[in-house]
Amino acid sequence: MGLTGELKAQEMNPSYLKAVLDTIYTTEQTPLRMRDSLMRKYGIESEEAQKMQELYKKNHAINEKKIRHLLDTYGWPDRVLIGERGSLTISNVIQHSDNDIRIKYLPMMREAVQENKLHPRFLARAEDRIATERGDLQLYGGQMKYYPETKSFNVWPIYDPRNIDKRRAAIGLGPIAEHLKNRFDFEWDLDEQIKRTKEFEKARKSRSGQ
Repeated sequence: MGLTGELKAQEMNPSYLKAVLDTIYTTEQTPLRMRDSLMRKYGIESEEAQKMQELYKKNHAINEKKIRHLLDTYGWPDRVLIGERGSLTISNVIQHSDNDIRIKYLPMMREAVQENKLHPRFLARAEDRIATERGDLQLYGGQMKYYPETKSFNVWPIYDPRNIDKRRAAIGLGPIAEHLKNRFDFEWDLDEQIKRTKEFEKARKSRSGQ
């Protein structure tokens, strides 16, 4: 088989691949959950939360290399091989990476969705994250941001907030209000978000001199 063939056979063995992805999931998500818990208890700038953030960053650097090797070498794995949690793990690592990494793998994610290897919700998260990092309006409302001036979290401004639930439903996502409440304990206020979107667009036009 040769060394390359033997390596591929091992790396793409379902049991081995799931074990690797399980380790990545644990080392990526556990520090994040603990950080968020400490933030709620001691504050976002607390020493306790910052220590957990540093652990997360250290783990993520290792996990990103593993995921990039997997994708660059073999493409997006089939869900039959890695299961739904495996898809979540790969998507999360990409989501937590720099924007140039997300942009690099966006075409692969789109192809994976078309081939039914990846649930559309993971693609929606990546597209929203890319948009927010670019300073654009997000489409599906999955991205929250911390605003230092108010010391609070809010949804990053959304394109056409009135029709967000239609866009979400089209790719198999539930209502935005339900998602934000369950995920962030955040109350969706359509009138507020329409106002924030208008203010965002006005400020962007002002910056561009339009």
